[in-house]
Amino acid sequence: MFVKILFCMTIEQFIPTNLNTNANGGAVTWSSPSNIALVKYWGKKEHQIPENQSISFTLNTCKTITKLSYSKKETSNNNFSFKVFLDGDHKEDFEPKIKTFFERIEPYLPFLKAYHFKIETENTFPHSSGIASSASGMSALAMCLMSIEKELNPEVSDEYFIKKGSFLARLGSGSACRSIEGDLVVWGKHNDIEGSSDLFGVKYPYQVHDNFKNYQDTILLVDKGEKQVSSTVGHNLMHGHPFAQERFKQAEKNITKLKTILACGDLEAFIALVESEALTLHAMMMTSMPYFILMKPNTLEIINKIWSFRKQSGLHISFTLDAGANVHILYPENEAEAILEFIKTELVAYCQNGHYICDRIGFGAKKL
Repeated sequence: MFVKILFCMTIEQFIPTNLNTNANGGAVTWSSPSNIALVKYWGKKEHQIPENQSISFTLNTCKTITKLSYSKKETSNNNFSFKVFLDGDHKEDFEPKIKTFFERIEPYLPFLKAYHFKIETENTFPHSSGIASSASGMSALAMCLMSIEKELNPEVSDEYFIKKGSFLARLGSGSACRSIEGDLVVWGKHNDIEGSSDLFGVKYPYQVHDNFKNYQDTILLVDKGEKQVSSTVGHNLMHGHPFAQERFKQAEKNITKLKTILACGDLEAFIALVESEALTLHAMMMTSMPYFILMKPNTLEIINKIWSFRKQSGLHISFTLDAGANVHILYPENEAEAILEFIKTELVAYCQNGHYICDRIGFGAKKL
C-alpha cells in the first residue's frame, strides 16, 4: 500500500498546475536517437514500469526527426485531433498507437484536446530496417510536446523538462525514456545508481573510463522484416515465466558489475557481460510459453565469426542483440579501422542486401 501511495505522489510532480492555453498555435521540431541496451529490459508491470533495471548506450546516427505543428481548435470537444505523416505520406495505421499514447499522457498534458496536431516524422534509417524506431520516434514526439508545455508555461525548468520528457516517452514505448539523454542512461530504480527511477531514464551519473568514450556500434541488418512476435507480447510473456525472478535479479547484479567495469575500463569484462546479457534476453524468449525465436541462422553465423575473429586478433570486438535478428557490433574507437575491415570482408555477406549502418554513441535528443 505504501509503495502504491509513494508511486502516485511521485507522478503528481508531472501534472501541471499553471498552463495558459490561449496560444493559437505554432510548430516545433526535435530529433531523438535510438539506443541499444547493454543490460536488457525484458518484462514490465502496469503503466510501463519495468520489471528490471536497464542501462543503454544512446546512439547518434539512427534517429527520428519529428515536426509537431499545433493549432487551436475552432470548437472545443472531448476528442483528440491529429494526423501522422511519415516521410510526407499520411499514415492512418500509425494513428491508433498515437491515440493510445495521448490517452496515457493526457493527465500530464491537459492541453492535448485543445489543439489539432500535425505530426510529421522521418527516420535517418530505413523504417523497415528492423531497427526499433519506437524509442527514437516516441522520444522525439515527447520532446516536441514538452516544448509546447514550456510555451504554455515558461516557468518550466530545464531539469523538469528533461525528466518529464523521459517520463512521457516511457508511456509511449518503455525504452524511449532512455533516448532523451546520453551517452549512457539508466532506467529503473537501482540502489547503486543515484537518482535512478522506474518513471524515467537518468543520465549515468558516475565516472566512465576513456576506453568507453566514443564507443562504436555497427548495426548489421540481418532481417528487415516485421518480427514474428512483437516486443509488447514478449514482455507480457515474462509474467509467469519460470526463470523471470532469477532474470530480474541477474539484471540488477549486472548493473552493479557494469558500474565497476565502466569506471576501470575493463574491456574483457565488458564484453563478457554485454554478450551474456544479449544471449540471456533471447534465452528468455526461447523458454517462455509460448516460446519463440527471433534470431535467424545468419545471426548465429555472425556471432560465431565475431568469436573466432576476437580470439585470433585480440581486438575488443563484441556483439549485442535487440529483440530481433539484427546484430549490434560494439568496439572502441581506437580499434575501428581493423574491425570495420573485418565487418566489410567477413560479415556483410550475412546482411540482408548487404545493408549495415555505422553508428556510435551519442548524447540524446536535440531541438532543431
